[in-house]
Amino acid sequence: MGAYEINKQLLTNEEKKELTINKQLLTNEEKKELTINKEQQTISRKKEVFRKFVSNPIAVLGTVTLLLIIIFSLIGESLTPFTASEQVKEATNLPPSSEHWFGTDDLGRDIWARTWAGGKISLIVGLVAAVLDIGLGVLIGGFSGYVRGRNRLGTLIDEWIVRGIEVLYGIPYLLIVILLLIIMKPGLFTIIIALALTGWIGMARLVRAQVLSLKQREFVIAAERLGTSHMKIIYGHIIPNLTGIIIVNLSFTIPAAIFSESFLSFIGLGVQSPAASWGTMTNDALGTLLSGEWWQLFFPSLMIALIMFAFNAIGDGLQDAIDPKIVKRNRKEKKHGTALIFRKRNIGR
Repeated sequence: MGAYEINKQLLTNEEKKELTINKQLLTNEEKKELTINKEQQTISRKKEVFRKFVSNPIAVLGTVTLLLIIIFSLIGESLTPFTASEQVKEATNLPPSSEHWFGTDDLGRDIWARTWAGGKISLIVGLVAAVLDIGLGVLIGGFSGYVRGRNRLGTLIDEWIVRGIEVLYGIPYLLIVILLLIIMKPGLFTIIIALALTGWIGMARLVRAQVLSLKQREFVIAAERLGTSHMKIIYGHIIPNLTGIIIVNLSFTIPAAIFSESFLSFIGLGVQSPAASWGTMTNDALGTLLSGEWWQLFFPSLMIALIMFAFNAIGDGLQDAIDPKIVKRNRKEKKHGTALIFRKRNIGR
């Protein structure tokens, strides 16, 4: 039996009625005043978070870098007369010039156009996979944590979910991808499905722990004593207090998905040529690196590094602004971006 159940049982029926009557005795003006004060506190909190974020130069630099990558991914290909798939036999392996800003590859394709076409794919994969990861993680983890301790069935359901998460966490990530490739051909959709099936696990564990903690807070216990419905408690008290960790984890989940897509495409399990992807571009460039065509590997690798830096800088900035108490702990855990990505996706499992 949870602590919140014990506290709820200690409240007599008379006390419950008294609390309900006191709540009903509030005039409309008092209710409006309480609502206004709550809204003012929310606005003040948002301003404080924004002020802390913009005062962090690394976070601002990461934001500017990300915005530039997004803008050029949308319009970059249209700034050159060449397309990402166009092959010009007379222009193979050309270095960067005024005509081909990033040079060309061994098939005569313009690397500038292919770089930004690959950026579109990476951003789509990162955003869609991250939304699915966060959505599944919050839904499953939140449900598991909220029903635990309410009754014997709720506790049993939570234990089943936790055991299932532990089993899924122990399955190697690449094994799931290979099994999916046996069923479906390699491609963008397969990557997104693979990332969605594995990426939500960490978020679910985090949200479950947070919900278990929130259920012990005074405002949740008070709401239960007043007879507030479960839906109002969830939407009014639980979800608002999960917003911070959701936003911070979203900023780390997107680059994790982008790195995973690039890694899978690099080893031939992701986006397939001739489609442009930063992973396929780096894979194609390996054969020409020793012959001196450095630009073919440099530019897609640079884009991967820049977007990793941008999202991690934004994530650290948001974490510092929203919940500075856990910054020191997380900085000890995350020594560099690559280690974070491998831990998030468990590629080494």
